[in-house]
Formats: sequence, C-alpha cells, structure tokens
Amino acid sequence: MQNPKAAPARFTPGVEGGTNVCRNIRTLYNFDPPATEAEIRAAALQFVRKISGFVKPSAANETAFNHTVDEIARASSTLLGSLVTSAAPRNREAEAVKAAARAVRRFGS
Repeated sequence: MQNPKAAPARFTPGVEGGTNVCRNIRTLYNFDPPATEAEIRAAALQFVRKISGFVKPSAANETAFNHTVDEIARASSTLLGSLVTSAAPRNREAEAVKAAARAVRRFGS
C-alpha cells in the first residue's frame, strides 16, 4: 500500500504528447546533425547524477561513478546507432525555438 503522505511522483506521463524526464537530459535521437559523443556522455553523466544523487561523488565512489557513466554512454551510443525511423531528422535550431516558446508559455517572458 502506498503511503498517502508521500510526495507525488515527478514523472508525469502524457505532457505535450510525451513524458517528462529529467529536464537536463535531452532527446538525442533523429537529429541532423546526429548527437555527438560529447552530448551522449553529458546525458549519461546527468542520468548517473540523477539516480545516484551525487553531483560529484566522493573519492571512494568516483571509480564506480565514472565507470557507470562510461557504460551508459557506450550503451546509449549503441542504442542511437541501432534505432531506425522513417521520420525525417529534426532540425536542432527549430527544436530550440520550440523549446524557447514552451519556456515562455510556462514561465513567462
């Protein structure tokens, strides 16, 4: 049974036709030009930070933290290289304009 006093989950399905994920992790698939290894690693780092709760791990945890970031970046690269779609690649600049418009609607100018 769920605790009725527990804070509501931040995961909200169905917002703007998709699902909310960590705001700092961006979709990397189907863009022209494709995501760079640096972008993939940055997303992996954000993911590991989110699930571990560490922005910077202690010396005792640094090896495990960095190893996990490397593994997630490698798996993400494999995933992005394996996915197929018939949709045209999205334009990064156009998506940035859309994101800015969403931010204005959400937070104001």
